[in-house]
Amino acid sequence: MNKRNILLMASCIVSSHLSFAQASYDAALMELPIVKTIQLSTGVEIQYVEQGAVSGMPVIFLHGYTDSWYSYEKVMMHLPTSIHAYALSQRGHGLSSKPRKGYKPEDFAADVNAFMEELQIPSAVIVGHSMGSLIAQRFAIDYPDRTKGLVLVGAIASLKKNPAIQEFGKMIEQLQDPIDSTFIHEFQKSTLAKELDGMELHTYVSESRLVPARVWKEVHYGMLEADYEKELKKVKIPALILYGDRDTIMPETDQRILAAALRNSTRITYKGTGHALHWEDPERFVYDLLGFIKKL
Repeated sequence: MNKRNILLMASCIVSSHLSFAQASYDAALMELPIVKTIQLSTGVEIQYVEQGAVSGMPVIFLHGYTDSWYSYEKVMMHLPTSIHAYALSQRGHGLSSKPRKGYKPEDFAADVNAFMEELQIPSAVIVGHSMGSLIAQRFAIDYPDRTKGLVLVGAIASLKKNPAIQEFGKMIEQLQDPIDSTFIHEFQKSTLAKELDGMELHTYVSESRLVPARVWKEVHYGMLEADYEKELKKVKIPALILYGDRDTIMPETDQRILAAALRNSTRITYKGTGHALHWEDPERFVYDLLGFIKKL
């Protein structure tokens, strides 16, 4: 056997071992979500969960108002290994940093960009629920090259003329620490059309209790100012808009406005589900998410 053939054989063996090592590493990540923290260049420390193969499609999940990464815990249970998922507890929420200011959608979007820079994620599918949908919209506008696709769940077009939000805002104004657990329980329960397991709802309530009254207020004020309809008309990224027909928080008209602005979008309505449809029907949510990603 000549020297060239020996080198080729050695190269094949090394390559085989490297491929096996990569597959083993990927498999290790697939099994269970890993809770981590990361310091961002925007000055906040973010807690997040990572799951899936390193080589999988990056998908970043952004939770709703006063929630945390736990909002997507059931969703992640149904994700295949081909999805490299990141579920963030955004600034002010969960166990992440709670700065004195910086709670407008553009601040949250800048955190997502900094998160991607830190982890060297060139681009990702951005999934946002409720408040997270506003942040996802802002991210797609500000960082289009980093957005592979946009998934909006129980989405907000504008809160300025939403009577339910205006009424809720009056209650927010009165909040003081510690926030009454009964108030939080009723708030979270109001987002649902179907009953959840008692422990699951308890988790969501417990996570909301970690949010100080000042953050409830600042995030609310920041969302009130947001209306991205005109800017979204310039966004060419594929989008998926998911909505529960028993949503009492966000009206169906908001979904129509967003669909008209995002011209490369698809709308799907879930019958019998409320505002947090990914809590109520996580399996279907994952099915629709994967169908959307497959077409990218």
